Amino acid sequence: MTNGPVLIDLEGKKPASPAEAPPVPETIDLPEGRAMQSVAALATRRPSRLARWFWGLLVALVTAFLSVAAWDFALGLIDRAPLLGWAVAALGVAFLLVLLAIAIKELAAFSRLRRMDALHHAATTALADNDLDAARDVVSRLDRLYSGREITEWGRARLSERSDEQFDAEALLGLAETELLTPLDKAALREVEAAARQVATVTAIVPLALADVVAALTANLRMIRRVAEVYGGRSGTLGSWRLTRAVLTHLVATGAVAVGDDMLGSLAGGGLLSKLSRRFGEGVVNGALTARVGVAAIEVCRPLPFSATKRPSVSATVGRALKGLFGSSK
Repeated sequence: MTNGPVLIDLEGKKPASPAEAPPVPETIDLPEGRAMQSVAALATRRPSRLARWFWGLLVALVTAFLSVAAWDFALGLIDRAPLLGWAVAALGVAFLLVLLAIAIKELAAFSRLRRMDALHHAATTALADNDLDAARDVVSRLDRLYSGREITEWGRARLSERSDEQFDAEALLGLAETELLTPLDKAALREVEAAARQVATVTAIVPLALADVVAALTANLRMIRRVAEVYGGRSGTLGSWRLTRAVLTHLVATGAVAVGDDMLGSLAGGGLLSKLSRRFGEGVVNGALTARVGVAAIEVCRPLPFSATKRPSVSATVGRALKGLFGSSK
């Protein structure tokens, strides 16, 4: 037996020091913008054929039931109290007239959207074929479209002075784009920045479940409708939903409603903020995704494709929208 400690030599190796241990890898889940992902999935989801038949037949049955019930009620009331019965019948006729006015307004909104689509397609075709006559027709239609807009008055005057000096389609449409659409592009970008700021703020501050999804959906619907109004394609309720579906379907089809390379600056801010608060990081990325939807809405609603002017940058738009909101977005 030995008295005292026993030292065992491990093949001449020195025991590792805690200072020499490798660092523990830091795993930080970057925010993904789940609210905007949910909005995109909700807006682009197409019901099955069976579901469409179900809801269509249900609406038809309910409408028929209400119509017959209202008719019987009015006739019975006329028999019992003629004056009151005719008053109720007049209210029913007024209600039907209001419904007719709403339907006409929605049809006019769809007509304006189709006109903007046709103008955009004509401009794209004129550029591809270098057709000067087609380009002059597009410029003439643009001048009529914005004839009542004070914001384009100076640009229309400049375009009228210099249009005869252009001898190819690209130069003529580029002049129209620069003179007519530049102030409209700035107004549309302000709407996009306001929507991105609103979505980012609500996502970061409101802790209620699904509140961020509702806020994102509402803000994006309002943003797309206002962008369409800026370019002259005012849309009604159904038109706004159709336009929103068109924009988000395009983004989902191209994989753009996701975190990409053009959001690296925003993600840097989101990653730093997510170390302090997950919701702050989600706010930055949801705002960035809203800006991306807004830029796509500008491309869809704009009567001319981007040619002479540069397409808005998502990172720059997010930077302006979120500047000072969470300290910095970058």
